[in-house]
Amino acid sequence: MSNQIKVSLPVIRRLPKYYRYLGELLQNGVIKISSSGLARIMGTTASQVRQDLNCFGGFGQQGIGYNTELLRNEIGKLLYRGQRLETILIGVGSLGQTISKWITAEDRGYHLAAAFDANPALFGSEVCGAPVLPIEKLAEYCRLHKPQVAVLCIPREPARKLAPTLVGLGIRGFWNFSHYDLSVNNPDIIVENVHLGDSLMSLAFRVHNEAVSHP
Repeated sequence: MSNQIKVSLPVIRRLPKYYRYLGELLQNGVIKISSSGLARIMGTTASQVRQDLNCFGGFGQQGIGYNTELLRNEIGKLLYRGQRLETILIGVGSLGQTISKWITAEDRGYHLAAAFDANPALFGSEVCGAPVLPIEKLAEYCRLHKPQVAVLCIPREPARKLAPTLVGLGIRGFWNFSHYDLSVNNPDIIVENVHLGDSLMSLAFRVHNEAVSHP
């Protein structure tokens, strides 16, 4: 397998879902799973499952299916590449503290190395084992430790201003909760913009329209 695997974004977004469901199957003692069986759990088709996994070499045998543990391990290698990404958190308010637990609760391929905030009352404390440092020390820390990912749990305007600085300091990926669609003018920078409000409003629309279609 080459270091660079070029697949479509929809396939990439399905990989964590495969990984999660395969973990649940293992917990329930399922050691073999067919493409049709995995498709039922995923809410897709057997053809789609095979197409997705064939992007990475297949992993299964026709008429036999997939070894659940082996498939999960192989998808884990695709997601994590055998190493954890050094990660910093910007903003240690209630949202930042909650998000830090998601980063560290399970092995998702990240190491939360440090957190930064402007509130002096937080300096010297820890969030999920990571020290909370003054935002003024951000540049020095990045030059010394070279983190790869920044998680932004700050308001939109500070996020907009800080993003170019972080790119200049070597950050390669952003998990962005700032309610600002972070656009980085660099094709090598990966951004995941997370808008919790958008998801909530989408739910409202679907519930209202489902009620209309099924009076």
